[in-house]
Amino acid sequence: MLRKAAVTTVSNGSYLQGESNGRLPAMDSGQPAQEGKVVLKKKVTLLRGISIIIGTIIGAGIFISPKGILKNTGSVGMSLILWTACGILSLFGALCYAELGTCIKKSGGHYTYILEAFGPLPAFVRMWVELLVIRPAATAVISLAFGRYILEPFFMHCEIPELAIKLITAVGITLVMVLNSTSVSWSARIQIFLTFCKLVAILIIIVPGVIQLIKGETQHFKNAFAGNDASVMGLPLAFYSGMYAYSGWFYLNFVTEEVENPEKNIPLAICISMIIVTVGYVLTNVAYFTTISAGELLLSKAVAVTFAERLMGDFSLAVPVLVALSCFGSMNGGIFAVSRMFFVASREGHLPEILSMIHVRKHTPLPAVIVLHPLTMIMLFNGDLYSLLNFLSFARWLFIGLAVAGLIYLRYKRPDMPRPFKVPLFIPALFSFTCLFMVALSLYSDPVNTGIGFAITLTGVPAYYLFIVWDKKPKWFRKLLDRVTEILQILLEVIPPEEDQKS
Repeated sequence: MLRKAAVTTVSNGSYLQGESNGRLPAMDSGQPAQEGKVVLKKKVTLLRGISIIIGTIIGAGIFISPKGILKNTGSVGMSLILWTACGILSLFGALCYAELGTCIKKSGGHYTYILEAFGPLPAFVRMWVELLVIRPAATAVISLAFGRYILEPFFMHCEIPELAIKLITAVGITLVMVLNSTSVSWSARIQIFLTFCKLVAILIIIVPGVIQLIKGETQHFKNAFAGNDASVMGLPLAFYSGMYAYSGWFYLNFVTEEVENPEKNIPLAICISMIIVTVGYVLTNVAYFTTISAGELLLSKAVAVTFAERLMGDFSLAVPVLVALSCFGSMNGGIFAVSRMFFVASREGHLPEILSMIHVRKHTPLPAVIVLHPLTMIMLFNGDLYSLLNFLSFARWLFIGLAVAGLIYLRYKRPDMPRPFKVPLFIPALFSFTCLFMVALSLYSDPVNTGIGFAITLTGVPAYYLFIVWDKKPKWFRKLLDRVTEILQILLEVIPPEEDQKS
């Protein structure tokens, strides 16, 4: 049984061939198991959109180790300036994505925008490296932080066993994926609650910090620009640290097709979220320096815990729990959003067709959600996570810079495209130039790690020609793929979405 993807594929060489009937196949008969319209519904309201962005941006970094910027800038004053600059630059990038999201009303984020502007090859390479390395490694890293901090109250006076951390982490990852596979509404409701917990945690740090300032605790701000001189070579690392802390502003664009009134809600959600996060991050760092010196901050394993222990006494026990909830929110928001990129890539013929199918009753992209589970588990128990993320940190910003450059290109290539929200041209120009300049500078300052990451990324090129362009695949391979797709459809109870669900 051969079927096409639910929409036209990008390449005639796609391995997705045949005819779509929109029904769940039966193993022993040609009768459909389910009729009716099965689509991803528009359930992302303005509040849910804000919770996706804030809830994904604010993870563990601001609570555990906001020291990457301080280490690479050399002084308290420069670190605060860079925190502010990264927030403003992230806002610029988010505004560019607001324009892209309102004129290209498709889910998929970076992948979709690169596909629209520059074609299938760079889009496939972006998706390839995201699926195989970046997303599983990033999910495993934030999940490990969740596992460590959820256990910390039980191991106050001893080291937490690494195996215990990984087992709890595995449970957390599985729980998030089950949640996202079961209900879009419940996933969104829990994300709103977790976002509220994150903001409470931020306020628990900011308010005592403001009180410290009122009391005159400003000794760590004297000679704020004194210290180690920042080198040009340290700037890309400081930039990556800051932009990584703010990363997540683009996730609402991954679910554009599920956003209510996207022309209005996408720009509003992005602007509100970025203002809240930028102000919160800068004030949190100011609060830290009212109590902790720059040297102590660099030595601390968990800055928020150190801060809380000095000012809050026994209440500091609540901080690890809030950090764990914050990590869980980032896990939930990231998986919710990125699964839609795989869903769209499959719909475009760049991934196996099963990933563009929807559960017949729950109306969730079940296969696109759970495809990350085995990869993340492999990374969790066997992978060198931090090295992989260091190798590929440049790749994320290379493709984001490319997507924003695509906005400028589309202004000239398709000037008549409706643009309900439009940013001044200097904003995408400045943002894309900064991203690409920092990527180029990282090649100079850290050629080994960046070169390895570049090589990993380039593996997507032969993969594109092998899996997508080459159309002489053996007949047995095509039959095997179709049979596997049918079996997975029955086991997972999924069918292709109807074409008219796109908006």
